[in-house]
Amino acid sequence: MSRKFGIILMNLGSPDSTQVKDVRRYLNEFLMDGRVIDYPYLLRSLLVRGIIVPFRAPKSAEAYRTIWTEEGSPLVVLTSQLRDAVQAQVDVPVVVAMRYGDSTPRAAFDKLLEQEPGLEEVLAIPLYPHYAMSSYETAVEHVRDTHRKGGYGFDLSFKEPYYNDPGYIDALASSMRSFIASPHDHILFSYHGIPKRHIRKSDTTKGHCLSSAACCSISSPAHAHCYRHQVFETTRLVAEALHIPPDRYSISFQSRLGSGWLQPFTDKRLEELPKEGIKRLLIVCPAFVSDCLETLEEIAERGRETFLDAGGTEYTAIPCMNTHQRWVSVLSGWIHSFVHQQASAPDAIKE
Repeated sequence: MSRKFGIILMNLGSPDSTQVKDVRRYLNEFLMDGRVIDYPYLLRSLLVRGIIVPFRAPKSAEAYRTIWTEEGSPLVVLTSQLRDAVQAQVDVPVVVAMRYGDSTPRAAFDKLLEQEPGLEEVLAIPLYPHYAMSSYETAVEHVRDTHRKGGYGFDLSFKEPYYNDPGYIDALASSMRSFIASPHDHILFSYHGIPKRHIRKSDTTKGHCLSSAACCSISSPAHAHCYRHQVFETTRLVAEALHIPPDRYSISFQSRLGSGWLQPFTDKRLEELPKEGIKRLLIVCPAFVSDCLETLEEIAERGRETFLDAGGTEYTAIPCMNTHQRWVSVLSGWIHSFVHQQASAPDAIKE
């Protein structure tokens, strides 16, 4: 008898609306996550509930209003569209779960059980190509915790970070190719920033990461959990796939909340690049597979204004992969491979 499978596509989440109260509730859940702001609970609560959220919620609500669609949050809409596109190519049920807000892992599990009574195995695919405490790790642990506490009878597995997976690299390069063909002076790969302390905390060797300027290019087991190494590797592989010369691209980090975060900062680089003779810029955000507040408002809107005000003349924000045909095919291929392998080895060790 064949095993019964289900798939979860896991993304970040979004406020229910652009009203300040909904944004406030979302930010409280997001920023109170100990893997996002990794301070002791009382200090984190004081910072988040007493300082950050009261000041940030109204500004974030205003930012969300500039990108909100008739269907709702772009992240939620695009993730749903991705699910539909993948579902059309696979024979097992596919559902969406979000780390924060609605569409919880519990709701996803229950929906899979409803669609597939007797469910035996679930594969969760975090829509984060790179490992970070505040993205991939918290998503995985949240799903795992929900599975354990719910006493579900099916097995649970996770797709490992795929920052260097040939299919992912090909899909990302394919989504960029038509933009690369247009005249430009430089390509900026802007990744979501994280605190340097997160890099050190995730270092399984407890001594490799950030120990030298070249640590990311020196082979180490730490790289399996090193966000900085992984974004460097994604950039290198995509540049090779698109035949981009080393002097025509660079890396920066966006969405910073403090000086102790990975550098260089995207907003600062957008101010500096025109002064360095770069007037026509392409910018891409490979840490995200679906367009969201950070890509649509921070990069496509505010980033454009910053760059043009600094003397730039042309600015193109390359969309995320979203429902690009190659990306859909890659995800579907991973699912087909997983189902085939697990069906062929029913006694394999699960999570």
